[in-house]
Amino acid sequence: MKNQTDRRNDKNASRTTELPQVSGETDQALEELMLQGRMDEIGCKLLVLSGKGGVGKSTVATNLAAALAASGKRVGLLDIDVHGPSVPTLTGLEGRHVAVDGEEFIPVELNGNLSVMSIGFLLSSGKDPVIWRGPRKYHLIRQFLKDVRWGKLDYLVVDSPPGTGDEPLAVAQLVGSPAGAVIVTTPQDVAIADVRRCVTFCEALSLPVLGIVENMSGLICPKCGEMINLFKKGGGLRLAMEMEVPFLGQIPIDTEVVAAGDSGRALLSERSDSPAAAAFAEVVKAILSRESNPKSNKSSACPFAKREA
Repeated sequence: MKNQTDRRNDKNASRTTELPQVSGETDQALEELMLQGRMDEIGCKLLVLSGKGGVGKSTVATNLAAALAASGKRVGLLDIDVHGPSVPTLTGLEGRHVAVDGEEFIPVELNGNLSVMSIGFLLSSGKDPVIWRGPRKYHLIRQFLKDVRWGKLDYLVVDSPPGTGDEPLAVAQLVGSPAGAVIVTTPQDVAIADVRRCVTFCEALSLPVLGIVENMSGLICPKCGEMINLFKKGGGLRLAMEMEVPFLGQIPIDTEVVAAGDSGRALLSERSDSPAAAAFAEVVKAILSRESNPKSNKSSACPFAKREA
């Protein structure tokens, strides 16, 4: 009799422990639908990646977003560089905080066509470090993609942390299609070696590479205007040819880039006549030239091919 009672108790306990699992699966399915719905409102997700830090990725991402917005596109700029969020400073939004409506974040509007979201807006002080392990960072990235109320966008430009670790992997897997990568490098061999792995990373995830940008490609002397190749020149172009991906252009080192970034203004709006601004404009022109279906009824015609299954 006791054994029969024990068996009945074991069965009841088994049934009891299964209920939360069903609820959890339902919640997960609902979250997936919410994430998909949010991403479906975005025409193109443009991931700005780099194989290593210090190549000017955030500057490229910010100016790319600003230039796309200036061309009339509706653009979101998402900064998921968890440990080094530079976008609030580069956009002049440092110290700002996002509004929260229920479970949704309201991104900070920079102008009529450009909205910005960054973990930097959630920190109480610019001195606060983010000391998180991988799972918590993944949750934040998922939450930003699912819960930020962008509305309908033509482009979402994502400033991703350098390398091929947790954060770039998470965002590449979560954004869905269509999406593409702009990979930033500097010309010297030590950077090219890491960026080569970044291209292979995109290939492994079936994430189309829109092209490579060679940043800090020569210094323009402010006195005589002569080009000085501090970090060599042409490494990004050679890598693009080697890996058989498009080359989007070379952006020189320009003191105006530093001044614009420190003042919190995009270079293209601060000094549109500077050599670096002209180079940024050519990169954006190359991206916009790939819009292949302007009559599409979606929020925009995306220049990226859909990912292969």
